[in-house]
Amino acid sequence: MSTEDVPAVRASGVEKTFGSDGVLDGVDLTVRENEILVLLGPNGVGKTVLLECLAGSAVPTAGSVEVFGEAVRDDGGESLSFLLQDTMAVETLTGAENVAFYERMHPAFTDRHRTYLEDLGLTPDLDKVVENYSAGMARKLELALTMSVDAPLYLLDEPTAGVDLSMIQRFHDIILDRYADGGTFVVTSHRPLDAEIADRIAFMRDGDVTAVGPPSDLMDAVPSVVRVTGSAAMAAAEDHVVDERLFRTGAEARGFLAEGSSVKEVRAAVDTDEDGARVEADDPTYTDLFNYYVHLRA
Repeated sequence: MSTEDVPAVRASGVEKTFGSDGVLDGVDLTVRENEILVLLGPNGVGKTVLLECLAGSAVPTAGSVEVFGEAVRDDGGESLSFLLQDTMAVETLTGAENVAFYERMHPAFTDRHRTYLEDLGLTPDLDKVVENYSAGMARKLELALTMSVDAPLYLLDEPTAGVDLSMIQRFHDIILDRYADGGTFVVTSHRPLDAEIADRIAFMRDGDVTAVGPPSDLMDAVPSVVRVTGSAAMAAAEDHVVDERLFRTGAEARGFLAEGSSVKEVRAAVDTDEDGARVEADDPTYTDLFNYYVHLRA
């Protein structure tokens, strides 16, 4: 195998159990150099444990992990920078003291944190003790610290957790800044919006990766989406969607047309005299993609 064929990350048959509880069930996953792979799934399916195995901070019960062609080290080594939830910032220190701490601790730490903290609007709060930060403020600090390390591989566990929707794009911009310089990323998330930065998406459920591919390919494989408004219309539409399941948001619901069904058939089944009843075809969104691959597809 040439060096050009060696992936940034290769997980082969990775299993992880805690006592009698199995968390990972033979995961196979390959991440190419200089790509962003977003690992999507609900909480509790093993995303964090898988990332810990990729980082070397957890040892698989079975299987193997290689980073740039070598067995991953238990300390991760200088090949990666790892962001876990609620584990980086020292709460008893100020934001500025946390920056100084990581600057001393990591030989590849750079002054990029200045730009990142400014972009995230956290600079005025650096003199505050981190235990007085909100969850979003702490996450800003942790992301800036992680991304200020010069490393070819970044493992980010739920980087936008606790962050307002208005701030997610700024987080994405920082990730894309390192990506443009050749960085490789594995990003876990339960927020479909994080799929916007993905070269490939991997969906995870029940301790295994169930679908992997470029967003466009995964979108193409999703059945046609129908959008329904009105409670009676929703009840009628359930007979025409995959698994008879609609995903509701207030007065509106979305579903995936079952094989042999059409929007025309759904309209015919709906009482159009119901106040506000509507049935429309719609383009799939990243939320639809998440619902289909996580909640419906076996």
